[in-house]
Amino acid sequence: MQYIYLNGEFVESDNAKVSVFDHGVLYGDGVFEGIRAYSGRVFRLKEHIDRIFAAAKAIALDIPMSKAELAEVVKKTCAVNNLKDCYIRLVITRGKGDLGLSPTNCDKPTVFCIAAGIKLYTAEQYEKGMAVITSVQRRNKATIVDPQIKSLNYLNNILAKIEANRAGAAEALMLNHDGIVTECTGDNIFIVKDGVIYTPPVYIGILDGITRRTVIEVAAKEGIPLKESEFTLFNVYNADECFLTGTAAEAIAVTSVDGRKIGEGVCGPVTRKILDAFQKAARSGEYGDEIIYK
Repeated sequence: MQYIYLNGEFVESDNAKVSVFDHGVLYGDGVFEGIRAYSGRVFRLKEHIDRIFAAAKAIALDIPMSKAELAEVVKKTCAVNNLKDCYIRLVITRGKGDLGLSPTNCDKPTVFCIAAGIKLYTAEQYEKGMAVITSVQRRNKATIVDPQIKSLNYLNNILAKIEANRAGAAEALMLNHDGIVTECTGDNIFIVKDGVIYTPPVYIGILDGITRRTVIEVAAKEGIPLKESEFTLFNVYNADECFLTGTAAEAIAVTSVDGRKIGEGVCGPVTRKILDAFQKAARSGEYGDEIIYK
């Protein structure tokens, strides 16, 4: 039996229900985090909690508990479900209101947390890399909905994902309005050229991914040069290697973009080194992970 944390209690998954008047349902008004637990430890929980509080502040949503209390919710959700290796979805909505758009009519936020398994890509894709396309859907500008806010309104990303699905691709790469590469629908992007790793800077319109941050640290530890720099599809097409990172995906090679083979068309040595080092760090507790308890 799976148990979901919902507004102060754990309920069976079939009974974990949110009102149809919740503004998270009606308007996508809320924020969330995707978090991982490895070997009984929640990976970079502090960073995830800090980020959801920052996103909530950006949309003027008051979280009805402290950071420490919310961190306990995450750990207890894993413990109640006896899960040591899992994906965690922490969600905070504006709460139940009426059919009006104004958030002032919502009495209190809805908080729920789910711990379960997730599988985005196949073992073959991790071994051989995967193909992605470039979406015609542009990434939101910070003047519209800042991509740094991990909000419940993911329609921008979903439309790009639909393009990928229809093209038979695993993911879709998104550009900003100036044609600069930003990120994929749910992952950050890195390319490798002449032994140097490049990744787009946050200010161009991307989510500041926790896994992205970790990979930057891992690269430094492994002695691999890394630059946060703007680049275009030209640079992606002509890269020696390309890989994506995300909480659910971890790190995965991209071997084809828009039908163009990347590098040798296989998971390259830099990508392999980063993936191996990341997985080792994630499972070791090296980055201040918090232990799940019962």
